[in-house]
Amino acid sequence: MSISRHLTAVVLLPGTVTLLIPALIVWAGDSINLGWWSILGGVIISLGLAFFVYTLVFLTRVGRGTLAPWDPTQRLVAAGPYGYVRNPMITAVLAIVLGEAVLLGSPWIASWFGVFFAMNAVYFPLSEEPGLQRRFGAEYAEYRANVPRWIPRFSRWRPSAPADEFPPSGRFNVGDGGGASSAERR
Repeated sequence: MSISRHLTAVVLLPGTVTLLIPALIVWAGDSINLGWWSILGGVIISLGLAFFVYTLVFLTRVGRGTLAPWDPTQRLVAAGPYGYVRNPMITAVLAIVLGEAVLLGSPWIASWFGVFFAMNAVYFPLSEEPGLQRRFGAEYAEYRANVPRWIPRFSRWRPSAPADEFPPSGRFNVGDGGGASSAERR
């Protein structure tokens, strides 16, 4: 997979949401209000960024695709961060935008956080999730029933059947990203 495909997806999607739009909001005249809360905002941004990078690396290694809807993964990824939450990229991006709002004391960036969340709250159940259901069938149905959409679980979910048996298609990756799944090793 070419690095340019990943960079394009990162720049166009999370780059726009976390950098371009907040910068335009500040440039348009939103006042910057720094205070003690700015430290909390910096921590939230750091955690969101770390989670985003971890998720991106994991998705690249295991899913064989990008984060972009026009270049999706070839496998259903349900391990790593995806074992805790179905949309870890969006969770990470939301954390970054929320952190920016807190860091800068910006009600307008906080509003952007709300708009971005609302857009995704509509998009995922109406478009992405039905597409995943069509592509991955029972594997996705079990995953969706056990892993929350936005807020991570406390413990990682694992499929009910052993990796050697579930699913027979071998498209469901339950490995930890350390190499091929058991279905691929055969």
